[in-house]
Amino acid sequence: MRWCFSGDLEVSLASDRETALACLRREEPEVVTLDLGLPPDPGGATEGFRLLEDILQLAPMTKVIVVTGREDKENAVKAIGMGASDFYQKPLDADILTFVVNRAFRLAELERDNRELALQRNGTNIKGIVAASPQMLSICRTLEKVAPTDVTTLITGETGTGKELLARALHDLSHRGEKPFAAINCAAIPENLLESELFGFEKGSFTGATQSKKGKIESANGGTLFLDEIGDMPLALQAKLLRFLQERVIDRVGSVKPVSVDVRVVCATHQDVQELIKQGTFREDLYYRISEITLDVPALRDREGDALVVAQSLLQSLGKQMDRPNLAFTEDAIKAIKGHPWPGNVREMINKVKRAIIMADGKRVTAADLQLSCDEEGPESQLNLRQVRENAERAAILQALQSCGFNMAQASRLLGITRPTLYNLTDKYRIKASPESSSA
Repeated sequence: MRWCFSGDLEVSLASDRETALACLRREEPEVVTLDLGLPPDPGGATEGFRLLEDILQLAPMTKVIVVTGREDKENAVKAIGMGASDFYQKPLDADILTFVVNRAFRLAELERDNRELALQRNGTNIKGIVAASPQMLSICRTLEKVAPTDVTTLITGETGTGKELLARALHDLSHRGEKPFAAINCAAIPENLLESELFGFEKGSFTGATQSKKGKIESANGGTLFLDEIGDMPLALQAKLLRFLQERVIDRVGSVKPVSVDVRVVCATHQDVQELIKQGTFREDLYYRISEITLDVPALRDREGDALVVAQSLLQSLGKQMDRPNLAFTEDAIKAIKGHPWPGNVREMINKVKRAIIMADGKRVTAADLQLSCDEEGPESQLNLRQVRENAERAAILQALQSCGFNMAQASRLLGITRPTLYNLTDKYRIKASPESSSA
């Protein structure tokens, strides 16, 4: 089989499961051809299927081509069902084998390009949300699962983290996307007006009510109602909202006839609702009604690497809006963005970037344009790729030795390296090949 491939391909051979796994870790191949008949069961397929499971677990992006006998179609079907990308039947035909392997390489390339395109979209398909951090991408994945349902959702997080954008995304990605999206800020409307704004009123129900008016809840019928800063809702109104969530009917102010409403409710607050419950300013039963699903949005400072990603996206989009395209950050601006704690989150960043676009001379935006200080001793200046790599290597070697009872042969196979290489690394990092090193 090795002779079938041209010289531009690197080919590694393995004759059993352990050798194959070591080679997989060491070489990280894009394509693997796997004969199911491996020792100690060369006449069967049990060892081959075990190795297939291991490969798919350790390197899920690797394309596995299963090699089977002419009479082993059932095994080929089973292997494809487990996750193999293709199969090849013996006897050997160089042209067909080359075609199958090249097709697997092409598939791996297409999937890699697709992943890169997804990263260029900042890892999320949610309109208005720019994210690359694991924390925010996890929120987005959860949102995509929740959106098609009608569960009442509570979004918590600091001011300026994008809670309303997430609420709109819940609406846009749901089956209600073509219906109304009604938003109301419970903290911005006086207490005596909030009830009529939410539930509406009948003509003559109070002085100045010259005609009947639908409230926000009724106007969102069929769509989504977004209650922003629900933590500031008065206690008396919380009881009426709770009844609506339970019965899905509303009573307009001054009316005796209930109105049925079909809406999906999304709430948001920057406050700690559990603390409000302890203080007696928020009903516990209402909390459980509005938090069937809770999305806790992290602050920008807690989103690993997102500050720079968001800043660059804002520089591009706002620069086009303000007729100053093709701007870029200088090195000191990048350091300042990474080092700033961003207490105002994305809202503060929008403010800073807008000012910088106006103040920048030429095509480069500096830290001074952003009104940020550049601390040369900030955390980004302490990064050292070689040191990070060495720390990770040392930790992996210690873990492998401990899990193998400090057996050097087993540890080297587990790490996918040769035993002499492992001895060299233990000498380099001054790791004693004995249990005493576990406390180091």
